[in-house]
Amino acid sequence: MTATAAAHPQKNLPEVFQAFISAQTAISGAGLDPKLRHLLTLRASQINGCVFCIKMHVHEALEDGDTHDRLHRLTAWRHMSDFSPAEKAALAWVEALTLIDTTADLAPLRMTLREHFSDREIAAITSQIAMINLWNRLQIAGH
Repeated sequence: MTATAAAHPQKNLPEVFQAFISAQTAISGAGLDPKLRHLLTLRASQINGCVFCIKMHVHEALEDGDTHDRLHRLTAWRHMSDFSPAEKAALAWVEALTLIDTTADLAPLRMTLREHFSDREIAAITSQIAMINLWNRLQIAGH
């Protein structure tokens, strides 16, 4: 192995990788609408530039009934009428937790989230965002 080769967690720390899969499985079973879950994962993957994850999450979103039009407009979600107020609140949260600004005031975003989601749903949304950021980084590190 060369000094520049990736050290793949799934091969070198399989117990940790399995824990990540278990956490993802629990988050996926937390009751979020699959379309929303796909929007969260796709938007974070776009921000992080993870091509593998973008392709995978577009495919999964389409399989679960989302449309090409919405997915193509996701990067401009703030200006699009085809995203619901709840989806927009969740997408704002994705961006806040993916593009971390240590000076940002998250309170208004939390207030908007609570207009649309329960605390359990917000916890699931937050956990999904954390997991996709983890998956993106693992995928990018392996290139």
